[in-house]
Amino acid sequence: MNWNDFWNPIRNYFESNAWNILGFFCTLVIGAILIKIVMMLLRRFFKKREVDRVAARFMIVTVRFILWLVLILILLAMLGVPVTGLTTAFSAAVLAIGMALKEFLSNVAAGLILVSSKKYKTGDYIICESVEGSIVDVNFLFTTLKTPNSTQVTLPNSTMVNSPVTNLGAYSMRRVAITLSVAYESDTNLVRKTVLDVIHSCGKVREDPEPLCRLKNYGAYSLDFFVTCFCDTSDYWDVYYYLMDHFYDEFKRVGIVIPFQQIEIRQREDNPEVHQAYEQLPEREEKIREKKRKKIKYEDLESMTLKEFSAHIKQQHAEKKAEEEKKKARKAAKKSKKKAVEEKAEPTPDN
Repeated sequence: MNWNDFWNPIRNYFESNAWNILGFFCTLVIGAILIKIVMMLLRRFFKKREVDRVAARFMIVTVRFILWLVLILILLAMLGVPVTGLTTAFSAAVLAIGMALKEFLSNVAAGLILVSSKKYKTGDYIICESVEGSIVDVNFLFTTLKTPNSTQVTLPNSTMVNSPVTNLGAYSMRRVAITLSVAYESDTNLVRKTVLDVIHSCGKVREDPEPLCRLKNYGAYSLDFFVTCFCDTSDYWDVYYYLMDHFYDEFKRVGIVIPFQQIEIRQREDNPEVHQAYEQLPEREEKIREKKRKKIKYEDLESMTLKEFSAHIKQQHAEKKAEEEKKKARKAAKKSKKKAVEEKAEPTPDN
């Protein structure tokens, strides 16, 4: 093979497309520099606005990906590649991949929702799907938590969006709630005073809202008191364990008994009398139910004479009067029967 046959087409291509090649490399360099400048300005903007670190990183990665994709499409168009066909093929590929990776895309969309809504920030302590811990990172797919025992838990973003999430770090102040059980013979006023003294002795407890101690429940073997106070979110566990330690010591010091579950058994030596209201079951007395009166229809009224209508009215009055008499007789019979039973149950005086 002749070397000129190989080299000449290449040389002719570069000679005829010198300006296009120069424009390609200039576009590539300028585009890369512009992307870098945009990223730098975006970081400064997020820093100035004090945007959460996790959210800022997520948005920077997304913007960088979109800018590089646009630059690549421009460069391909400069090389003469039909971008329209490429875009169509790319769209079809994206559709096929989207159907295959539905869960993946749902996690990505959920990640965008989490970042844009600013519901959570780094360091927030959350509880979701029986998992709890502090947020370490939020990326395209997952939210990473650090549990209290220093283990890493990864939650899909779709779970974070579609499930109830308790964010204990959303506010600067958090409530400490404790239930204390004391023996029934305890002085309730002394219990309240002791509990409030312990709470006020902790400098990390806020005075506003005011701490509270109230009798909550009469338990099976104890009186249950509800105790609550507020502190800074970062001091929650320090305050909780301080109170638990000092409640126990103070209760022992002032003589308040903390009960344990127990069953009290007593032996009865008396012979209780059982009162009987009736000596035997009464005989069945069938209830007399009222019969429904026949209603006169409009057709019957047209065919009735005045005499027949008057007789019908008199019959209804008579039936009603008879029913009232029966009711009075039943009431009198019940009253006399009850009086006879009471007289029979009364003790007779000894002679």
